[in-house]
Amino acid sequence: MSNDERLAYMAEQIYRNFAAQGRDMAIASTVDHIVSFWDPRMKAQAFAMLDDPAVRLSDGARAVFEKLRIETGAVG
Repeated sequence: MSNDERLAYMAEQIYRNFAAQGRDMAIASTVDHIVSFWDPRMKAQAFAMLDDPAVRLSDGARAVFEKLRIETGAVG
C-alpha cells in the first residue's frame, strides 16, 4: 500500500466511524479529527492527492479533504 493509499484509507476509516451522524456531520467530525491529530505533512499530502487526477479517493475521503482545504485556508 502506498503512502497515498494509506492516508486515504485512514481518512475513510475515520469518516465511516462517524457515518451514523449523517454525511454532513461525518465530514465535519472527520475534518475536526484530522485538524486535531494529523501533522502538517499529512495534511499537505491530502491536499496534493486532491490535485492529482491519478489518485483514486472515495467520495467520503474526497469530501473530507476538500472541506479540510477550505477550513484551513490551504490553496488548491
